[in-house]
Amino acid sequence: MAKIEKNAPTMEKKPEMFNIMEVDRVPALKLSKEWWEKVCNFQAKPDDLILATYPKSGTTWMHEILDMILNDGDVEKCKRAQTLDRHAFLELKFPHKEKPDLEFVLEMSSPRLIKTHLPSHLIPPSIWKENCKIVSVARNPKDCLVSYYHFHRMASFMPDPQNLEEFYEKFMLGKVLNGSWFDHVKGYWAAKDTHQILYLF
Repeated sequence: MAKIEKNAPTMEKKPEMFNIMEVDRVPALKLSKEWWEKVCNFQAKPDDLILATYPKSGTTWMHEILDMILNDGDVEKCKRAQTLDRHAFLELKFPHKEKPDLEFVLEMSSPRLIKTHLPSHLIPPSIWKENCKIVSVARNPKDCLVSYYHFHRMASFMPDPQNLEEFYEKFMLGKVLNGSWFDHVKGYWAAKDTHQILYLF
């Protein structure tokens, strides 16, 4: 077995770049209380398509596939903008964007493709009420863990993961951003028999 490098270089992390908060015991990047209320009170439409994934589980791959389906396979339409700008995350605000993605979601025309990393118990109730179609992707946790560790090292707005051993312990305990992989995949799995969920591996 290869030795894990304990002092692998990471991007410079500045404490002011991120703050962590907990939402119903799930660690999340800190947003204002008012903003979380807007997310919770988001009004879904019956024809919304929700892509629900744990981070580093193939979100971008599935987003590209769904965007292609929504555009009847027209490659040129799918080139209209960068991936992050074509369809928004429900709960995220990226440092390079002027406003949170939710504001972009509210401006989108139907049918809307909306991405989220929120576990099933934290997505807005209106998504369940409107019985929106949900595509949920579960990636092998070992692959997800390694990818998430390197994403933390690479992205300046993510907390420093320290080393792989420490990140592994936090991942197993659900003490990483977006909480427990296990709770996330089990939550959508449990809901698939009563809601319109396409569950993919």
